[in-house]
Amino acid sequence: MRTFTAIVICLMLSAASASAQDCGPFFWLCQRPAGVQVQPAPQYEPRGSPRSWDATVEQQGSGSYARGGEPFSFLGQRGAEIDPQYMRRVVSYPSNETPGTIIVDPQNHFLYSIEGSGRAIRYGIGVGRQGFTWSGTATVHNKQEWPDWYPPREMIERKPELMSQISTLQSGLGVRGGPDNPLGARALYLWQGNKDTLYRIHGTNEPHTIGRSVSSGCIRMLNQDVIDLYARTPVGAKVVVLSSSAQAAMPVSAATTGMSVQPGGSRPRR
Repeated sequence: MRTFTAIVICLMLSAASASAQDCGPFFWLCQRPAGVQVQPAPQYEPRGSPRSWDATVEQQGSGSYARGGEPFSFLGQRGAEIDPQYMRRVVSYPSNETPGTIIVDPQNHFLYSIEGSGRAIRYGIGVGRQGFTWSGTATVHNKQEWPDWYPPREMIERKPELMSQISTLQSGLGVRGGPDNPLGARALYLWQGNKDTLYRIHGTNEPHTIGRSVSSGCIRMLNQDVIDLYARTPVGAKVVVLSSSAQAAMPVSAATTGMSVQPGGSRPRR
């Protein structure tokens, strides 16, 4: 009797041990090799390529934004300052343009990164004020992270207060790249053939200007948005800037520049 009781106790202990190892109630069904440890489930999955990201996930409401080893840690640009319609999102946008093409709609303050299959990533933007808007087709000639800014002479003449921010850099008088630079975290430089248009798609340190027409002609985005666009857009990508209703009524100067510029406009870098 004592022997039988001992056998029953041993079987119960073995079953408990097997159950703890997820082998079921019977130890002889456990197939895990000896010495193998159960690994805890990972807390997160590594992120795929930029094109596979859900564009709504990357929005930053507040706090520091330094994804991907940014050399500067800067405050997240608060969504409270921006109309929700200008926040980044995936939208339906049928287009004949190839994936990777950028389409800018200055009248409605949106920029679209074409993804194909009738979809695009839509970003809110700030554009040129009256007299500084333009339209046409260009290509992304090069891209820079945390670019230096070299305001043209015409802009310095209009805004002499800029001289207090300017220092001597490797390419002339300018403002060194960083969180306080007007070009923000990234810049995409737009060319037509072998000619620099002097127009840029860039970040901003003035998030409240998104959705407004206040710049000197360039296309400004939230820093977190321009970082996202920078990762999606290869050098050589096509950029189409649509005409606004005001521009459509004006003569097109594309014969000489390939872009239409409203009278009184110049081509500054911001």
